[in-house]
Amino acid sequence: MLADGTPWPVPVTLEVPAGAVPADAEQLVLQDLEGSPLAVLSITERAALASSGGQAMVRLAGRVTALRQPEHGPFRALRRRPADVRAELAGGNVLAYATRRPLNKRHIGQLRHFAGQLNARLLVLPLVTGPAAVVTRPEALVRTVLAAGQNLPAGTLVIPVPLGPRHAGPDADLQAQAIVAAAYGATHLLADAPEVAGTAGALPAGKNGTLTLPGVPIPVISAGEWAYDPRSEVWRPLALIEPGAERGELSDAELAALLDSGADVPAWFAPPEVIRELRRARPPRAERGLVIFFTGLSGSGKSTVARGLAETLTERGDRTVSLLDGDQVRHLLSAGLSFSRADRDLNIARIGFVAAEVARHGGIAICAPIAPYAQARAAVREMVTKVGDFLLVHVSTPVEVCEARDRKGLYAKARAGLITGFTGVSDPYEEPRDADLMLDTATMTRQQAIDAVLKLLVTGGWLADEAAAAAEPNGAGSGRPGGSMLRLGPAVRRL
Repeated sequence: MLADGTPWPVPVTLEVPAGAVPADAEQLVLQDLEGSPLAVLSITERAALASSGGQAMVRLAGRVTALRQPEHGPFRALRRRPADVRAELAGGNVLAYATRRPLNKRHIGQLRHFAGQLNARLLVLPLVTGPAAVVTRPEALVRTVLAAGQNLPAGTLVIPVPLGPRHAGPDADLQAQAIVAAAYGATHLLADAPEVAGTAGALPAGKNGTLTLPGVPIPVISAGEWAYDPRSEVWRPLALIEPGAERGELSDAELAALLDSGADVPAWFAPPEVIRELRRARPPRAERGLVIFFTGLSGSGKSTVARGLAETLTERGDRTVSLLDGDQVRHLLSAGLSFSRADRDLNIARIGFVAAEVARHGGIAICAPIAPYAQARAAVREMVTKVGDFLLVHVSTPVEVCEARDRKGLYAKARAGLITGFTGVSDPYEEPRDADLMLDTATMTRQQAIDAVLKLLVTGGWLADEAAAAAEPNGAGSGRPGGSMLRLGPAVRRL
């Protein structure tokens, strides 16, 4: 229940690792990333959750007492208080639209159309908590929405809102969006037809109209089905287009594939200002930061292959290359850490942080730690994919071969009990189920392994095919991935 008595449709809870908060703790200070206290949670409820990636979690609930206003970071000037926006919009109809994806010409056409019908001002609410469709990062979502705003009526307001996805069904998400929109002064909420389709009291498929839904404080307008009419060169309701002449909207996957390959985004889909922001937010794979993360047992050959790959990529000169080898990192970045589970996870987190920074600036980071735990690897993937691309290469050489290669005698010491917590002997190695490539160096040479990784990079669009470029007349290859890259789409295939 909100302060004004409005029922909130979904639980607001805090999920933390079970060991992070003592079992007898009654209060928890909530801090920002820099450690400044923002609020205090008075814990009144606790519930154990199923383990996430092997880690036990607990859900906390209770009254939250604010200590100070948070500082919002990028686009701080747009993060206005609901009361201030409500006061500015008072006195007339306000049509709101909440979105987690960039606006295209279909959205722009619908917003102009329904705002005109209502004689309403527009309020666009980019939802900046959680991943954004296609562009991933919340600040990129805001930039694309602001670019689309250049094609919306004067007086349109863009207010970023930290409302995360609830995964509680279409009713709950739509109710939450409507409550937030009403708090900012909206009198109506425009929703895409698929979002309304699963709610109580929804209209027949494809139909537009105004709905009054349970728990929703303002009317919801279902936009209905729209398509592009190539004869009139406008987006309009599907019913107004001659059957068979319509052109459907690009899906998120199709748009991502165009951007990943560097192909042109069609002008009928989005205005040039939006396309420009899309390209900034999601450059072609050949220009995008990339982390290639090798994992495998000690002696599997991962460091050898990683060094060879780094040398090959450096010779090519496509992008800067940084090698973060396990032993090297242990001496520098993670000096002083033990081989306990917690310290191993911290070691991998440090490697992931540095690799993500390399990717953020468009470089290629090659990592080669043992990384035995799936949860730590997943955390690195999540960290990296916010700023670039991530490929996991499992060097799956059998432990018997690794042990036979062991020049340092580590396996023998581990089996004799002289070394404890040794991966593959006295400590587990959790084999990846999400590897993009598997290499067994017991059955392939060093160069064959390097070539397999290079093939993955070329077929995925991260590297230009030098052989194909050299075969063109006068060496005219531009290095830009061609149409074949587009047909592959965004998914990476295992070789």
